[in-house]
Amino acid sequence: MNNRNNTISQGVDWTIIWLYAILVSIGILCIFMVEYRTDTNWLQTFLSGKTNYSKQLIFAGVCAMVATFILLTDSKLFTAFANLMYAFGILLMLATFVLGKNINGSKSWIPLVGGFNLQPAELCKIFTALALAKFLSRQETDFTKLRSQLIAAVIALTPAVLSIAQHELGLALVYSSFLIAMYREGLPAQILIFGSSFAVLVIATLVVDPNTLAIALTAIAALILFVLRKQIKKSKGLLVLIIGIWLFCVGTQRFVVPYIFNNVLECYQSTRIYSMVGKEYDCSKNKKSERKAGEKAARKPDDYNVRQSKIAIGSGGLTGRGFLKGTQTRGKYVPEQHTDFIFTSLGEAFGFAGCFAFLCIYLFLLFRIVKIAERQRSTFSRVYAYSVASIIFFHIAVNVSMTIGLFPIVGIPLPLISYGGSSMLTFTILIFILLRLDADRQMVLR
Repeated sequence: MNNRNNTISQGVDWTIIWLYAILVSIGILCIFMVEYRTDTNWLQTFLSGKTNYSKQLIFAGVCAMVATFILLTDSKLFTAFANLMYAFGILLMLATFVLGKNINGSKSWIPLVGGFNLQPAELCKIFTALALAKFLSRQETDFTKLRSQLIAAVIALTPAVLSIAQHELGLALVYSSFLIAMYREGLPAQILIFGSSFAVLVIATLVVDPNTLAIALTAIAALILFVLRKQIKKSKGLLVLIIGIWLFCVGTQRFVVPYIFNNVLECYQSTRIYSMVGKEYDCSKNKKSERKAGEKAARKPDDYNVRQSKIAIGSGGLTGRGFLKGTQTRGKYVPEQHTDFIFTSLGEAFGFAGCFAFLCIYLFLLFRIVKIAERQRSTFSRVYAYSVASIIFFHIAVNVSMTIGLFPIVGIPLPLISYGGSSMLTFTILIFILLRLDADRQMVLR
């Protein structure tokens, strides 16, 4: 224990704790709204432990005990065991391939006693944040060097690769959020620009006819060559660079992107991404949609989830239908409405005004975490704080965008709101480790 802090509250940012408590309460309320039936005793069902909202209440109690334990822990333990915890997290993810339970087509869960399941990919976000903070805070780490940047990328992307192997594309995407923390520590902006440009190229490949896009890319390259003709005469390397970028772009849109959608992604994943840009994907091109002899071909998925989600949110209007008065969410028209699509219950019950107020709570939480990050003396604490902010922001942005049709359905929970013990425990540990480190911000941790 930390001898300098005699009480659990000393140095703790209570604003974050209050925001955390408010969000957890809203989450339980949202799950209650979509599952409560008028012919049941609400108090009895809350205490039964059989409904999802009563289970979420139990999860909240367990998380409160975990949070208290973390606040009583010495901050130095997180730096001392960061790498060991990361290795443990990777081993847990590898264990799912042997001990894993298949849920909704994803073998990323380890069954526990009492009917509960653990998702190591969720917990590994904590360990990755600590390991990345540990690496970047080392005195010998020079993050301006390519070697250090590659090591940091490996730390962040190894769990992502394992998540993809477990068919958890959504959780794999979350690990890209660590780029924000790396950028704060000196990752060149060119890498982020390259990543954004590649994303634009992929979207253009889906929207524009392949031949038209290839002609457009060639025309852009020719225009650049004409504008920079004087510089090219002085430096032939510039000519090689421009031609190389042109070949990369054309090769990506003609070969790489089609290969990924037809050979790497599942049919339903490709369909969801195409539907986001208003296009239909032909599942007959997808190699993974082929079945063994005697099996039926998979039915091409549609956008039913998103359509029902939009209807539910749109029916709320400006001020909403009111508490327990929603017809879409309470009628179970929206699939997975207590997990991935929990935001629809807020939209229908409290409308645009309620959603705006709710998102403002998240925004305040993120600003507060960034403020905490910037007042740290220790690089370890600062990197970890930015990692927490990045993870929470990514979850919020993707989940909300997913429910209103601006992002493919990838199965990412809304932080502290969606039903699930693994998710709530993960965000609880992330936030309260941050609070513990902030309470000891006068220390320089490595």
